[in-house]
Amino acid sequence: MSVALGTRLSLADVAAVGRGEQVSLPQEAKDRMRASREVVERIVRAGETAYGITTGFGSLATVFIEPADATELQARIVASHATSVGDPLSHEETRAMLVLRAHVLALGYSGVRVEIVDRMVEMLNRDLVPVVPQQGSLGASGDLAPLARLALPLIGGGELWEGGRRVPASEALARAGLEPLTLAAKEGLALVNGTQGMLAVGILAAQRAANLATCADIVAAMSIEALMGTDAPFDERLQALRPHPGQARSAENLRALMRGSQIVASHRDSAHLVQDAYSLRCAPQVHGATRDTLSHAQEVLGIEANSVSDNPIVFAESGEVLSGGNFHGQPVAIVLDALAASTVSLAGISERRLFRMLDPRLNNDLPAFLVADSGLNSGFMLVQYTAASLVSEAKTLAHPASVDSISSSAGQEDHVSMGMTAARHARDCVAIAEQVLALELLAAAQALDLRAPVRPGVGSAAALEAVRGRVAFLDVDRELASDIDAALELVSSGDLVARVCGATVPLN
Repeated sequence: MSVALGTRLSLADVAAVGRGEQVSLPQEAKDRMRASREVVERIVRAGETAYGITTGFGSLATVFIEPADATELQARIVASHATSVGDPLSHEETRAMLVLRAHVLALGYSGVRVEIVDRMVEMLNRDLVPVVPQQGSLGASGDLAPLARLALPLIGGGELWEGGRRVPASEALARAGLEPLTLAAKEGLALVNGTQGMLAVGILAAQRAANLATCADIVAAMSIEALMGTDAPFDERLQALRPHPGQARSAENLRALMRGSQIVASHRDSAHLVQDAYSLRCAPQVHGATRDTLSHAQEVLGIEANSVSDNPIVFAESGEVLSGGNFHGQPVAIVLDALAASTVSLAGISERRLFRMLDPRLNNDLPAFLVADSGLNSGFMLVQYTAASLVSEAKTLAHPASVDSISSSAGQEDHVSMGMTAARHARDCVAIAEQVLALELLAAAQALDLRAPVRPGVGSAAALEAVRGRVAFLDVDRELASDIDAALELVSSGDLVARVCGATVPLN
């Protein structure tokens, strides 16, 4: 089943195409595109003045371009705007970016020929993926520089990935039996104007964050039990008095994960459990805030994925071409900044729980650093060092990119969103939070084993079993790199959530 362009794309659709799902271009989308294309061709034939069709771009919008030069103008805009630098976007991110760009064009307001989107569909379905360096977008006229890099292979320029290598697109296209396209009026501008760079990176980061929010509840439940914490703060009556949706879902998860815990039951009436540390009893409040921020970000990203962010916009019904500012990335930039910050909070509280499990003054009679013969053994001491370093790095990445603006294009583009920077930082903050939670997961599993034979709750027990299927108990010091890699894969792949849900624990 392929994903149909020009209909409504869900965030899951975008992620699926990123992973390799096929795409199609329905007939109704082709009909819309042909109708808007006729408007563009009429303007060129009549020699009318229309931005980006018979004029230059940006601050050169007042320069009239003769109809005879319209084709050359479009090729030059793609070539001249392809200035992004740095490490390339991942294969998945670039595919997501390509499907989002093709989808906008297929909505039928960009005035491009059907052949342009047909070629993008063929590139996706044959996995002919452009090389797109990820730095250099201001996020104002959209992601101009990365989108130009994405578009270059359509006309035989730039590079494509082939067998893991960067090769000239002209060579890869020839081997695929494809001729470079020649762009017509308006098409170059339509290919580079829009928010699909920040959107692709942001959508995939948000998809990872959704899995991460559930992982955070699972790992927190394990740590709370390992630290002899109480489940009293997660009482449904307490949560109902502050009905933030994310907080309620997180608390519900914790109750389900800790259900039937012998560990919690063994000390339910102990005096030391009057109030746990904030990193334990406030887990629903912190995790829930991340969930609510993520929910809002997903809503905005979903709207943007199905919006027309091109400029100028062609209205086939009236024959008008209107220039506006739908390419400005501010709505996306702001929510991705918020997502980055809220993900850092998730990592920060995780590191604090990890810290408590290692300190014999705080961990309720567990051995120092969760290992026998501490001194001879360092146990999980350096695991916490690494987590602390990662959280500190994430804090620097969480500085909001969207509060910055640098004027460009001779002052014509005098306010920019920095949305691509926000997206890259959000992605990197999510990656750091995945790693920190994986480190906490390792320590929590060790601590729960040290509580044996008293059993944890059904969800924590399932998570412990998932860890032990990949990582052995630490009885004496050993190299931990492979343990850390295994725990990260368990978290980031979604396997941890799947294993716990498979143990009949209903999680939000």
